[in-house]
Amino acid sequence: MNENLWNKCVDFHGHKCPGLAIGFRACEAAGKNMNINFSTDEEIVCVTENDSCGVDAVQVMTGCTLGKGNLIYRGTGKMAFSFFNRENGDSIRIVSKPSKIRMDKEERQKYILEAPIEDIFYIKKPDFQMPKTARVFKTMTCEICGEGVSENKIRMEDGKKVCLDCFHKYSRGW
Repeated sequence: MNENLWNKCVDFHGHKCPGLAIGFRACEAAGKNMNINFSTDEEIVCVTENDSCGVDAVQVMTGCTLGKGNLIYRGTGKMAFSFFNRENGDSIRIVSKPSKIRMDKEERQKYILEAPIEDIFYIKKPDFQMPKTARVFKTMTCEICGEGVSENKIRMEDGKKVCLDCFHKYSRGW
């Protein structure tokens, strides 16, 4: 294990925990299986299916970030990370295996950091395509609150261009 890299992840995240360890090891597995390094632009993409601690390790280790558009949240609630290499089309999906052993937080973190990768993850191919590159959208002004909003998030209501905060959602109950 690369202690310096682990410590960078801990510094970024704010504390040590099993969730951060899962993200750390998932990135190690992706790096080993796909021979990927830190992404300076969008050459590596990570689709995370959760919004938990492990995502911080993904940002530190792979350079995948929301701001660059190469970290994409797909809210399935699974502890799963899919990595794509735009340069060669390679991909991998890394899914945390359910733990069958009861452990406290420290024991769980130690186990995750030290166990063989195949003991803690299922390694698969993603069942979805590589996401498209990030787009830059024009900023529009909400005609109610006056705030700028990306044109792909604007809604029309009563003939006005409105942001999602000002838009009154319509539902028939199901």
